[in-house]
Amino acid sequence: MADRRVVIYLDYQATTPLAPEAFEAMVPLLRDQFGNPHSTHRAGRQAAAQVELARDRILMAMAMPLGKLVFTSGATEAINISLIGLLRSAPPARRRIVALATEHAAVRDTVLAMDGYETILLPVGPDGLVDLETARAAITSDTALVTAMLVNNEIGVIQPVDALCDLAHAAGAVFLCDAVQGFGRVPLPQQADALTISAHKVHGPKGVGALWLCDGITIPPLLHGGGQEGGLRSGTLSPALCAGFGVAADLMHRLRDSDTQHTEMLWQAALRLFDDWTINGSMGARYHGNLNIRRDGIDGARLLSECRDIAFSLGSACASGSGRPSHVLQAIGLSDKEARGSVRIGFGRYTTIDELEDAAKAITQAAERQLSVANGAHGS
Repeated sequence: MADRRVVIYLDYQATTPLAPEAFEAMVPLLRDQFGNPHSTHRAGRQAAAQVELARDRILMAMAMPLGKLVFTSGATEAINISLIGLLRSAPPARRRIVALATEHAAVRDTVLAMDGYETILLPVGPDGLVDLETARAAITSDTALVTAMLVNNEIGVIQPVDALCDLAHAAGAVFLCDAVQGFGRVPLPQQADALTISAHKVHGPKGVGALWLCDGITIPPLLHGGGQEGGLRSGTLSPALCAGFGVAADLMHRLRDSDTQHTEMLWQAALRLFDDWTINGSMGARYHGNLNIRRDGIDGARLLSECRDIAFSLGSACASGSGRPSHVLQAIGLSDKEARGSVRIGFGRYTTIDELEDAAKAITQAAERQLSVANGAHGS
């Protein structure tokens, strides 16, 4: 029997609720307009038109300079296509990769696995931000690629990606930005050579993402087959997923001001509701829909178990089954104990203030019970 309990959803960094408008745009393409967008008959051309409309909507929402948008199965594929492709296209003398220690696993694991390259993972400070002088020293004339996440998925800090991009270009390297958590929320780096985004982080469907490449950047394909997406990403596209992504991106673009105001209201409330907790990462350079907090004496995993009607997390959903401690929390200098006492609360467009207040009350009460039991055990 299905679990019908109402869950308060506060895990917007893992995924966002599907916008009703995106769902409605997908239904006809799933049910009736099922043509293959790569076929030349009328049904195929109609499906292809929906794909191109979605592409135009996403490009408009990105507001980047001239470039091309390639649909992928998600950000992980987009990151792999771009990272590997850009490195394969690099001059033979350039064999250094510079990334941040706090990158998403899709970037971090890929660059560390590249044979024949020296990978430099730049440290970050306790605030989660990279030091630009350290970056400048690492980005040398033999650097092929610099990559940095715009908004960190675990602690929400906003990296100085424009400055990193300038350092990369000054050294003759290309710059890739993982913009998954920042797209639609903060300005994108206008001089980047490549950007990756994902639909389900902007109220679109899961299973579709995109790679943006600026004009003049050409890379070899990672996937071979029918030569779809300009020969860069073979495979039959889902017009429904593309359409859902396009509508979600358009909504993010049109509702940016109201979404920002709503998220800021929730952020200010969250600061008040969790005033006994310590915030992980910079207070100034961060996206306000991500609250990563810790409290001494708390076990985050136990807190999740005790608050089963609230969806929040310990960190990245992509690494939740790996058993590995958070490399992001380690990078900002937290001890294992402090990392275990950290949780991530994410909110946005569809979160109500009542939901946030009810969740904060339940989380705080569960934390107090943990502390009470711990203090009782220590006193006995």
